[in-house]
Amino acid sequence: MSWLKLSLKVGLSVVVLLGVFLFINSEIRERYAFWDDDPDRGAVAMNDERFDENFSKPTYLSQGWNASQSLWFYSATQGSDMIPYDFFMALEQYDSPRWFRDAANMNRYRYLPQKRSFSNPDALPVGFVKDVYQGKEYMGFTCAACHTSQINYQGEAIRIDGGASMADMNQFMVDLGRALQATAKDEAKKTRFIKQVLARNGVTRMISGGRDYSSATEVEADLLTYISRINSYNTINHPGSTQYGYARLDAFGRIYNRVLEHVLMRKDIKFALQEVLDDEQVEEVLGELDAGLVQNGEFDHLLAKLDVLLQAKKIRRADIVKLRDLLFIKANAPVSYPFLWDIAQSDYVQWNGIGDNGTLGPLGRNSGEVVGVFGTLDWQKKPGFSISSLILGDGKDRSHISYRSSLDKRNLRLIESQLAQLQSPQWPEKILGKIDQQRAAKGEVLYEKHCLSCHARIDRADPDRRVIANFTKLEAIGTDPQMASNASTYTGRSGIVGGLTQSTPVGKLYLQDEAAVASILTLATTGVVSTPDPDLWAPTRFAEWVYTLATAFFSNDVVSTIKRGDYNPDTTVEPFASLKAYKGRPLNGIWATAPYLHNGSVPTLYDLLLPVKALDDWDEEIRPTRFSVVYREFDPRKVGFVNRPFSDRALMFETHKKGNSNAGHEYATAELSREERLDVVEYLKTL
Repeated sequence: MSWLKLSLKVGLSVVVLLGVFLFINSEIRERYAFWDDDPDRGAVAMNDERFDENFSKPTYLSQGWNASQSLWFYSATQGSDMIPYDFFMALEQYDSPRWFRDAANMNRYRYLPQKRSFSNPDALPVGFVKDVYQGKEYMGFTCAACHTSQINYQGEAIRIDGGASMADMNQFMVDLGRALQATAKDEAKKTRFIKQVLARNGVTRMISGGRDYSSATEVEADLLTYISRINSYNTINHPGSTQYGYARLDAFGRIYNRVLEHVLMRKDIKFALQEVLDDEQVEEVLGELDAGLVQNGEFDHLLAKLDVLLQAKKIRRADIVKLRDLLFIKANAPVSYPFLWDIAQSDYVQWNGIGDNGTLGPLGRNSGEVVGVFGTLDWQKKPGFSISSLILGDGKDRSHISYRSSLDKRNLRLIESQLAQLQSPQWPEKILGKIDQQRAAKGEVLYEKHCLSCHARIDRADPDRRVIANFTKLEAIGTDPQMASNASTYTGRSGIVGGLTQSTPVGKLYLQDEAAVASILTLATTGVVSTPDPDLWAPTRFAEWVYTLATAFFSNDVVSTIKRGDYNPDTTVEPFASLKAYKGRPLNGIWATAPYLHNGSVPTLYDLLLPVKALDDWDEEIRPTRFSVVYREFDPRKVGFVNRPFSDRALMFETHKKGNSNAGHEYATAELSREERLDVVEYLKTL
């Protein structure tokens, strides 16, 4: 009995000591993470030759964050592993010997250049960061890459934390692939590249924590690997005829495709190959694929490996494209990057409310986002069971799915806690001019009559504020349906998660071989969230995972509730019917979020109050059907970006293209006069 008591005391002491250690360790790490307090927040002035848009060092508005919080947000790792970090630092532009990471080049994609600071020693742009997974360094994205914005006015710049980015990620990825390919083909570039990479992996790096590359052979091999991976990503996610351009991305389409790639199993590859090749070719390809892969595992970058194999066998490009169409969805529904203030207080998130923000919803939502921006997913079938297999109902056949990944769930939880303190920006009268209070008062009356039912007013600084989304079904709101339709109707191969069940508002849904991608994504993120971080020290791995999930759960005051508004409810026949809708939310800070509508099809708030087509007089004002989406020069009267003609047609937004419709949301547009529209715009500046 005495031994039992002693064992219990020792066990309890160990648990208490481990808990104290985790708490102290977490406090130290968080204090260190917020150490950078550069008063400029790393911001720099820029002379933009290409777009003739020069600006001074950006000004920050009062949004509830101090300098340390902004700088932490810019460089908070999530587990995004795009390419080796040394590659990004040593890479030249495809048509120039200048660095790809050069500030002018990053600004060209509308990523925001930064100077060196404590938390950013390599002067990476906002939202770019060094990430470490399994001992290897990668360049990856942070939340800030897509959710930090800037507006310019007469040479002055205003930086908006949590704002909608103007970035052109698609072109960035295309040019990154070109730069890697040019490096492999041009001997002079390749020689310089290898020299730079190896120099970064010298004695100092080895002493400080190891090096990723020790020979030119290793560098060349990985160069070919990442050319294949980036090209595969770009091919799978080609936007088709609807180019995204600046300020837009089909984020959900790309997240869906990343998940579909990583659930693939041999049977799914065989299914697709049988549609494009004869039986002999199918068996030959599968045989060679099996030789380099575990049959039920090693899913990360499987398609890149298959792509190399098919090209080596001189399979027709048309057949490879057909193969991709069988396995992936079309990422052809670009939307504006959402702004993030009030997100932690919202009941449903994303343009169509696909994300329930209650309980652990934010952690799952953020996990899905990281999957879309190159989180590494080392998923495999393994014997035995795991915590995640019990949560997802897997493991009944004496095996389970290992959802091991690079995702930093601790930081994902911290990001959400910081966003809870973020506030919408207020109109800066010293820079953009004074608000006409008489006009604004008239506009407030009109707002209450025509807008308030969908766009409630809230106190931006109230820590207890709640944001209740108001949904409107597609046929009623009339805006471009592409994003909502894709999210609710797309299906794909369920692969490794096939046979599992997913809970929906109308009951459990069994995942057959072909299943709704929304279900596959939910299961995948649940698996990732329920798996401890493999990069943590083994004795603390489980304890920190429990701490992260418990903190995320108990710190979230949002309760899962029934959706509000005019939408089609989910049914057993159509379990995702409610996703065919868009949500209205409070408009505080709306002045800083152009272009407007979910797909960025309207350049200014004034234009949004215009009808799509002339109703009576032939000279009546209508919404623009073509406008530029590259300039950040602000129009304080119409509230949005100026519309300057640009010679490159690809940089012009054309509303006749699929996914680009500027129709819908025409409530009261026919009733308002020009002066009344200006009154409403003036009032919107005050929110």
